[in-house]
Amino acid sequence: MSTPLHSRHKPSRLIGSDKETGLNMLAQTLKNTLTTLGLASVGTAALVGAHHLGRKQYNSQARLTDYRDGLRQALGKVTAATPIVAPSDAPANLVQSQARLNNSSVTWISGVAELTTSEFAVVGLNAAREIVWQSAMPERVHDLLIQPLASKALQAPHVAVMGRRPSEWFWILDAHSGEVIHSIKAQTDRHFYGHACYSLQGDLLYVTENNTADFSGRIGIYEVASGYKKIAEYASHGIGPHEIVMHPDGESLLIANGGIKTERASREELNLDSMQPSLVYLNRHTGQLLQQVFPAHNQMSVRHLAMHDNGSVIIGIQFQGERHLSVPMVLTHRRGEPKFTELQIAKDDSKGWHRFHHYIASVAVDSKHNLACATSPIGGCAAVFDLSTGMMIGDTPLADCAGVTTWPSQTQYQATQQIPSGLPLFLVSDGQGYLSSIGIDQAAYPQSIWVEKKHQSYAFDNHLTTLGTVDS
Repeated sequence: MSTPLHSRHKPSRLIGSDKETGLNMLAQTLKNTLTTLGLASVGTAALVGAHHLGRKQYNSQARLTDYRDGLRQALGKVTAATPIVAPSDAPANLVQSQARLNNSSVTWISGVAELTTSEFAVVGLNAAREIVWQSAMPERVHDLLIQPLASKALQAPHVAVMGRRPSEWFWILDAHSGEVIHSIKAQTDRHFYGHACYSLQGDLLYVTENNTADFSGRIGIYEVASGYKKIAEYASHGIGPHEIVMHPDGESLLIANGGIKTERASREELNLDSMQPSLVYLNRHTGQLLQQVFPAHNQMSVRHLAMHDNGSVIIGIQFQGERHLSVPMVLTHRRGEPKFTELQIAKDDSKGWHRFHHYIASVAVDSKHNLACATSPIGGCAAVFDLSTGMMIGDTPLADCAGVTTWPSQTQYQATQQIPSGLPLFLVSDGQGYLSSIGIDQAAYPQSIWVEKKHQSYAFDNHLTTLGTVDS
């Protein structure tokens, strides 16, 4: 499996020797470089070996040649890559002129890293899964939220781009062009925790935050009309609030309190034994606690949410407990129910919940077809669940996959290969640059899922967001 984006760091830049240093320095540099490469090769071999042993526990078909094949594939794509971030002296809100050459409509938005430099950006994608615009970012981003508009003819919606947890920044972009409109810095005793949601009217942005003094979770409220000025905040009633979504009633917020205290500089998790994750319902007008639900195990960190039109919520779990334990990783809940409902995997499925390696990166729901999709970059797979039966329909191997969102029903599908019956329902992104369409083969019995891929020369980050279509 490729190195996940969540562990990828910005590479150092190699600086050439000065002409006056002469051949001796050049020879010494070459010697040092060869020594470093040799040590790096030994270290890499050891890491690959250790990782392979871990993979074999869950996948008896895993081969060491998988690493070689994946590297060859990645290198082949990297050679065609074009840098997406300007030199360090360029303005931080640069939008590449290349974007203006692609006169198309934006259907999805994602955070990315450029494969050759690991520098960061946000990209707009059209229905053909091609880049419409790209906007450089000063740091790695996480979730992206689309502003609802009462009248879409009035203006382009905003895109709220959240820095990766814990961050001091979020940015507001124009959905038409990708241009940065606002850069919002957290107050001195707060950090942003990677997620936010708009009110259904699009006039307020609710942001998950951390109080750095006592680690308590907060929900910051930002007013769009005043340039995203913070006007209030509520308690999240937990530690480590992560994803936040608006209920379809427009009156209540749902908050995934992960329960984990995270040290700012090192991202060290400080309280895994005593963590208390929960799902919280808040009145969005007053901050009143409406309901709080706790998972069956206190180390089932409630992390990611997807809202169904019927008022139920799909929940992605990241389990922090013992590796040998098998716990449900995808849950559902509806306000008023006393506990979570666990989705199911067939009893004769030998992998069970272990296929996800205790890590769900993102969830999405197709309300029309009553389906949910969950991704796991560590497990290297995406799975589709039938919410009518509560059962997993199937999964598919997708290395380093994380982002998932829906295909707009009105969007014309342009396949790169022949596919089985049915239109795509979900789009999954991954750190190797693939955008994978996932659909259900209705002609098969039992039902099965199909996958069709398209590649871009970017490493896609944790989240992917659907706009529908926005003309550029």
